[in-house]
Amino acid sequence: MTARPQLPERTPRAKGEPTALDGLLVVDFTRVVAGPACTQTLADFGAEVIKIENPEGGDDTRAYEHAEIGGESAAYLSLNRNKRGIALDFTNPAALEVARELIAKADVVVENFSGGVMKKFGLDYASVAPTNPRLVYCSISAYGRKGAYALRPGFDPVTQAESGFMSLNGFPDGEPVRTGPPIVDMATGMSACNAILLALLARDRLGRGQHVEVALIDIAVAMTGFYGMAYLISGANPGRFGNSPNGSPTVGVYQASDGPLYMACANDRLYRRLVTEVLERPDLVTDPEFAHRKNRTANREKLRAIIAGVFAGDKLENWMSKMKKANIPVGYLRTVEEGFNAPEVRDRHRLSQIPHPTAGAVPNIETPLNMSLTPTIDPIAAPLLGEHTKDVLRKTLGYDDRRIAALAEAGAFGKSRNTG
Repeated sequence: MTARPQLPERTPRAKGEPTALDGLLVVDFTRVVAGPACTQTLADFGAEVIKIENPEGGDDTRAYEHAEIGGESAAYLSLNRNKRGIALDFTNPAALEVARELIAKADVVVENFSGGVMKKFGLDYASVAPTNPRLVYCSISAYGRKGAYALRPGFDPVTQAESGFMSLNGFPDGEPVRTGPPIVDMATGMSACNAILLALLARDRLGRGQHVEVALIDIAVAMTGFYGMAYLISGANPGRFGNSPNGSPTVGVYQASDGPLYMACANDRLYRRLVTEVLERPDLVTDPEFAHRKNRTANREKLRAIIAGVFAGDKLENWMSKMKKANIPVGYLRTVEEGFNAPEVRDRHRLSQIPHPTAGAVPNIETPLNMSLTPTIDPIAAPLLGEHTKDVLRKTLGYDDRRIAALAEAGAFGKSRNTG
């Protein structure tokens, strides 16, 4: 059985430090990946994020099977830090009234339901904006909220496939490959967060909120980047190139005698330094077959075989030392375990453990964003299903115990649940 890695306790933030989003109230109707990734960033920097879940099972990621601890999945824990969780049954009119009251007080609403769901419950932007004109309302979807495909559900790997993004990944002689992590979902969450922050800045100037929208298919198309732009300019369909873009013989994975490395030697200056100072093969500069970039590209298989043969003749650490001394871009090809335990990661203090009500402690991967004046809040683990229902209703909406008990009796928090 694999042992869990040992993680340090997290160092608390300094007392009295401000947060970037203090006082911002976010009502979070999202689930799975893109939406929760967006709202987690807002929560990390001080927004009060109230995550509303279906009492019958909650967020879909709670049931994901990568790994679990304390009854919670790795996926759910990784995307819902620093949120307050409540459970509401939207088929119950009393629960919908609670949701409307929360939206009326909110600065931001984020939702990623399938098209028409929020409108069905009277919680769409057109329905709620008149009572809260300063509201920033963010909709995240697969294909947008308008047009012929607005009602079509979609998922990260499907949009990777349909946008052309997936066609760029993999090796030329193999089939297209999706990314391992859901990169389109994660990029959509980041973009949605950017859109919300832009709308909040605009609200300060214009005095009103707005509806902002981010779609997975749009993000996937944008992420084709300069390969997509090159197609629009040339009309040539770009293909897959594995680990060596444009077939470059000096970019990609090579095997030392005892392990792999990844080299990114992408220009003439670096190439000359590589073959003379590291590989000690000055003939690879003078030989007409390899003297210039076009020649090297034309003879890339021959050159790659020569370079591979040289690398295979010595140990990984010797090559790494020589390449770093010559300032050649190179890195170890690591597993997740190796990467998470590497000094480059550990020195950044990105990994820790934080308290959890059922697991005792759970791992934590810090946000990659760093701010000197307004750092992240001290992280709190993702909430249990409905964990903060009573607390939110009391503190945010001012409900007393009698009203909370009446809502529970009416089934607003689910048929088989009381409240957290």
